[in-house]
Amino acid sequence: MNPEQNAAMNSAQHAASTEQETRTAIERFNQAFNAHDADALSALMTEDTVFEDTSPAPDGRRIEGKAAVADYWRAWFARNSDAQFDAEEMIVSDNRAVVRWVYRKMRNGQPWHLRGVDVFTVRDGKVAAKLAYVKG
Repeated sequence: MNPEQNAAMNSAQHAASTEQETRTAIERFNQAFNAHDADALSALMTEDTVFEDTSPAPDGRRIEGKAAVADYWRAWFARNSDAQFDAEEMIVSDNRAVVRWVYRKMRNGQPWHLRGVDVFTVRDGKVAAKLAYVKG
């Protein structure tokens, strides 16, 4: 194998490793989320993590820092005890990922759902950003 082929192979292996790390970090994050475990989420976020909520319209709310984001989720879980997010698809490229999801819960005694996407950035195996967008 010539040096150019070797470099290309090493680059491809690095990309595959990074993508697997990204996928694993997001899967763990989603599992902790569906368990409504803010402490587990906190352990999976970088210190400087950013979360952009889908509301208020039109741009949502930006929350910065692990402690502030974990506090946000802790309060959100208390208000949405039956909420579940089902990942429909995850598209990973390097340390970035887009997750298509369905958020389900009961509203006024009836099943309710909302579709959306999250754009994630992962750094050192932890979530550095989660930017949320919804339909409608």
